[in-house]
Amino acid sequence: MKVNFFIAGRLLADKDNKNKISSPIIKIAIVSIAIGMVIMLISMATGMGLQHKIREKISAFSGHIIISNFDTNRSGLTLEPVSLRQEFYPRFKNIEGIKNVQAFATIGGIIRTSKDFEGIIYKGVDSLYDKDLFKPYIIEGKIPDFGLSKPNDSVLISNTIAKRLNLHLHDKFNTYFIRKGSQKPQLRVFKIAGIYDSGFDDFDKTYILGDLRMVQKLYKWQDTLTGGFEVILNDFDQIDEKTNQIYENISSTLNTTSIKEKYPLIFNWLQMFDFNILMILSIIIFIAGLNMITTLLVMILEKRSFIAILKVLGSNNRRLQRIFLIQAAYIIGIGLLIGNILGLSLILLQKYFGIIHLNPETYYVRTAPVYINLKYVLMLNAGVLISILFMLLLPVLVISKIAPAKVLKYD
Repeated sequence: MKVNFFIAGRLLADKDNKNKISSPIIKIAIVSIAIGMVIMLISMATGMGLQHKIREKISAFSGHIIISNFDTNRSGLTLEPVSLRQEFYPRFKNIEGIKNVQAFATIGGIIRTSKDFEGIIYKGVDSLYDKDLFKPYIIEGKIPDFGLSKPNDSVLISNTIAKRLNLHLHDKFNTYFIRKGSQKPQLRVFKIAGIYDSGFDDFDKTYILGDLRMVQKLYKWQDTLTGGFEVILNDFDQIDEKTNQIYENISSTLNTTSIKEKYPLIFNWLQMFDFNILMILSIIIFIAGLNMITTLLVMILEKRSFIAILKVLGSNNRRLQRIFLIQAAYIIGIGLLIGNILGLSLILLQKYFGIIHLNPETYYVRTAPVYINLKYVLMLNAGVLISILFMLLLPVLVISKIAPAKVLKYD
């Protein structure tokens, strides 16, 4: 095997190669592989980045799994309360992989200012609420501290609602909450402790975050009741498995709903990214493979005299095929190296400077998110190298057709 690498290295280092037809073809092959690698890295990073970012945003508003009473409510409002006295609250003892369990309740209302009004959903949370979910989206102020000695009138509102109603940090505003039957709406005055901007317009134009006990008072619940529970997982990829496990370990009067089930259109759309990424990778690898087949055939034809001499000296077809596959692997490796440097550089520029912007109404984000995972990058490089080399197993069979007697007679 060492002899094969030695011969392949000498052939690639031969100065006469610069004046041969294969020289520009090899350069074209390297450039095509490099460009293809850049496109594949960007496609994978942006596709996975968008998936992760949207998952994070939805999780910040709804957790990963929602535990609530059985009902057909799709409005996001609490219909029937749930007791806080559950075996799984504040944590599941017999299910691993769960980061946090937090209580919540929602109620519909209308924010009224002197000039305008806006319909909202007030989401109340307790002291166990995982603030880290929302911190990345805070643009002013902070998340209020819930669970104090008395209900907190401070809230977190979106930048969208604040702009529509001309509200600012520390401002106070009136909110009217709908009551059952023909009773008059209840008025509550809230103070803006923080402003968030998730870029997810469906949520930004609807939700304000406040104290759970405020919802309990508005619904006239006891302090042992809540609207439901949000479960935060350590690993989103386990959401289907954990949803089933949680359902089997809670009361028969309760139901579990994952955010994939709650927002099926969004997650079905996200799943399409996996197929699109796979198609892009497959097409680019196929094109790069065709370029390498052409390059390898030219290299073999240029070295037919050399091949004939080695055959006369006793080398078999398999050894000669390995020599040219080693050369091909070297060319592919150079293309991959250049492509990785360029591709990762562009991805890092987007990650830290957000050069490319998107329409949040279509993509739910304002800048194109990117996700870099070293394991996936290495797997992509290995997959490209192996796939192209596998495609080259066919053209190297040409070597077995080269007859030393005919070649040496005419060369």
